Amino acid sequence: MLILFFFVLCVALFLAIPIALNGAPFLPTDRTKVGAIVSLARVKPGERAVDLGSGDGRLVVALARAGARATGYEINPLLVLWSRFLVWRAGLGQQAQVYTKNFWHENLSSNNVVVLFGVGTSMMPRLERKLQLELRPGARVVSNGFIFPNWPVAERHGALYLYRKEL
Repeated sequence: MLILFFFVLCVALFLAIPIALNGAPFLPTDRTKVGAIVSLARVKPGERAVDLGSGDGRLVVALARAGARATGYEINPLLVLWSRFLVWRAGLGQQAQVYTKNFWHENLSSNNVVVLFGVGTSMMPRLERKLQLELRPGARVVSNGFIFPNWPVAERHGALYLYRKEL
């Protein structure tokens, strides 16, 4: 039993250290906010949507249920496995995918909708620049709890902020 405990501890540390150095901790989006996020994003069937730091996949599933081709990027492989299970259980395997990837290294230009939570105020200027450079005009970004320093908020619903990429 003690050997199993140390094995699990070693695996957890092996996964936790790189995750802690590369991204924000996992803080799940409140289930009551998921619908509000999808609604605020005005997801249309056939659009492409991405959740940056997708955590347990609940937003990826919700975006896919709204008709989007949804993608999640998450650096924690355990959360990715759980997310993939949720996608499978919801029967959305053709509509949603979750990858063990760092979104900073991904090109987001094909997405109409971007959702994010837990990025932290220190990363928001860098993320704002990335999204302004990569997203096409008309793209929408919904941030849960964090604002961009220079991008004007198009609409606000409590702590949810909608941004639109202008022409």
